[in-house]
Amino acid sequence: MQISEVSYLGNLRTACKHLKSGDTFITDAPTDNNGKGEAFSPTDILATSLASCAMTIIGIYCNNNNITFENCEASVKKIMGNKPRKVDQIIIEMKLSENNWDNDTLKKVIEAARTCPVELTLKNNVQIEYKFT
Repeated sequence: MQISEVSYLGNLRTACKHLKSGDTFITDAPTDNNGKGEAFSPTDILATSLASCAMTIIGIYCNNNNITFENCEASVKKIMGNKPRKVDQIIIEMKLSENNWDNDTLKKVIEAARTCPVELTLKNNVQIEYKFT
């Protein structure tokens, strides 16, 4: 199933279009790899998608279990390696405390988050660390 189209804009930038919605965004090479760093880099999107996916899975879990889920913020840190240049580590700090869940619910929500498809795809190739608060 085709999901997107990507066009090279020059100067290490791309335009990405989601076919179903028509939404678009720009990527730019990072400053540590010959770019201007004026937009998400492709590896920034990779790391950020982990947090977005985990939140989405939390939302699905909560909807399926009649758990109120109203607040979640995440900070994403990406650590690059070289030889070869690749994402070595992603650290997600996710704030869930404003949902007022008991410890048992929080544990189940965290377990659900760790089953997101992005993590399952990356986990054997990238070190993934979560810090839940």
